[in-house]
Amino acid sequence: MPQPSRASLEPRKLPVQARSAVSVDAILKATIQVLLKSGKEQLTTTRVAMRAGVSVGTLYQYFPNKSSLLQAALMRHMDEVTEAVERICLEQRGRTLAEMATALIHAFLAAKMRDVKTSIALYSVSSDVDGVRIVQQMAVRSNGAIAAMLASSREPMTKDPQLVASMLQGAMAGVSRRLLESDAPEKQFAALRDELVLLACAYLAACSVRTI
Repeated sequence: MPQPSRASLEPRKLPVQARSAVSVDAILKATIQVLLKSGKEQLTTTRVAMRAGVSVGTLYQYFPNKSSLLQAALMRHMDEVTEAVERICLEQRGRTLAEMATALIHAFLAAKMRDVKTSIALYSVSSDVDGVRIVQQMAVRSNGAIAAMLASSREPMTKDPQLVASMLQGAMAGVSRRLLESDAPEKQFAALRDELVLLACAYLAACSVRTI
């Protein structure tokens, strides 16, 4: 399947009024609903517009094609996950590394798997809509938040917080992918989350100076 150009994925315009924002929100929610019900091959701008209760013309004011709809839906999902990471990192500043790791992993996986079917559906279309670029952009934001949190720990770090943050992100992404590719993610969720916390706490303990 040929990849759409980046220009064709960009929204035509951003909503600047409350009414416009409501329309875009309805369109993106409808995109997810049609994707879940019909699959990406059967998703069309017409079906999405009908589901959202707007005209096709209104939809085209914001999204030029099907790919731009899917990319916007994926971007919103990833932004929500990233915001959850940023919030917990602010809340955990000044705590112990073990507390930070536990809270971070719980918040990340809860946001990522809040709606399992939606997460799986968006994961399946990611490669079609420049998903790698979106993930990279969000990873930069998360890395900064996690590194700042780690730097505030009660236990002095022996390694660069940004490097440690990157390692944690890689571990979290791996478990997330494992869940999204699983036949029964709900059944594996708690066990994999708890094992990831164990792994992260052990790693952070090895990256810090223990104080008595």
